[in-house]
Amino acid sequence: MDFTNPLVYGVPSFIAFILLELTYSKTHGHDNLYEWKDLMASGVMGIGSVIIAPLIKVISAIVIFNFTYDLFNVVENGVRTNIFGYESFGYVWYIWFFCQIADDFTYYWFHRANHEIRILWAAHIVHHSSNNFNLGTAIRNGWFTILYKPLFYMWMPAVGFPPEMVVVCLGIEALWQFQLHSVYIPKMGIIEKIFNTHTMHQVHHAQNVEYLDKNHGGFLNIFDKLFGTWKELDDNIDIKYGVIHAPQSYNPMVILTHEFKDIWNDTKKTSKLAHKLMYVFGPPGWSHDNSTMTVKQQQRLYKKQKSQNAKVTFERPN
Repeated sequence: MDFTNPLVYGVPSFIAFILLELTYSKTHGHDNLYEWKDLMASGVMGIGSVIIAPLIKVISAIVIFNFTYDLFNVVENGVRTNIFGYESFGYVWYIWFFCQIADDFTYYWFHRANHEIRILWAAHIVHHSSNNFNLGTAIRNGWFTILYKPLFYMWMPAVGFPPEMVVVCLGIEALWQFQLHSVYIPKMGIIEKIFNTHTMHQVHHAQNVEYLDKNHGGFLNIFDKLFGTWKELDDNIDIKYGVIHAPQSYNPMVILTHEFKDIWNDTKKTSKLAHKLMYVFGPPGWSHDNSTMTVKQQQRLYKKQKSQNAKVTFERPN
C-alpha cells in the first residue's frame, strides 16, 4: 500500500504556527520569546533538514527498511511470513496502533542515546543549543542525526511492520514533537498521566541540573516513568533553557559542528586509546582527569549539597 508521509503537510503547518506564535508573543508583551538572529539560525537548519531528509529517507525507507523487511519476512506460498513463523503484519487498525507504540518506544531509546553517547550528542546538541524555547526551536534540527536514526528503527520492519507504515508513524511522531515546543500551553491535568506534554518538554530543554537528561519520550511519557528519566515541571524553579556549553554563535555551521570540534580537542588531551574512545562514545562531560563531570555525577553532587543545605545555590563544576 502507498501512504503519504504526514510531514508533507506538516512543513507548511510548522511555518504557519511559528508565525502565529511569533506574532502573538510580540503583541502580548513577550518580546524575549523570540530572538531574530536565533530564529534565523533555526530556520536555516530547519530548511537544511527539509532538503537533506528526503534524500536520506530514500535510503532509509526504500533501501534499509525494505531490505530488512524482505530479509526477515519472506514470501512463502504467496504469503509474507516472518522468519519466526508468523504471518507478517497487515494494515488493520490495531496493527497501526501497535506500530505507533513501537515507534514511541524506539524514539525514547533513540532520543535517550542522543543524550548519553557523546558522538550522538554532538549531532543532537544542535536542537538544544538555543537559549529560547519556542516553535522556532522545534525546527532547529541537526543534519547528522538523519544519517543514523533509521538504524534504531530497523527492528520494526524486521519483526513484520511494513516499511511504509513505519515511515508514517515516524512522521506522526515528528508532528507531535513539533507542537510540544511552546510555553503557552499550561499543565494539562489527567492528560499528563499518559502523554508527553509541553511542560514536560520544557523540562527536557532546560539546563538546570535537576532537569538534565529528563523526559526523552515522544508522545507518551510511560517509558520515561518505566526507565527512571521522568521529571515534572516544578513551578518554583526558575527554568533556564539551552545547554551548559553553548556554541555562542548564530552561525549555522558553527552550531552544527561545534561539539564535534570539542570532541576532537578532548581526544588530544590523552595518549590512552581507552580514554580517547570514552571521549567519543562515553557520556557527555566524561573526562579522564575529572576536570569535567557527566550529568549523573553533577546530579549526585547536587543531591549531596542539597541534603547538607537545602538553601545552597548549586554551582556547576563544569
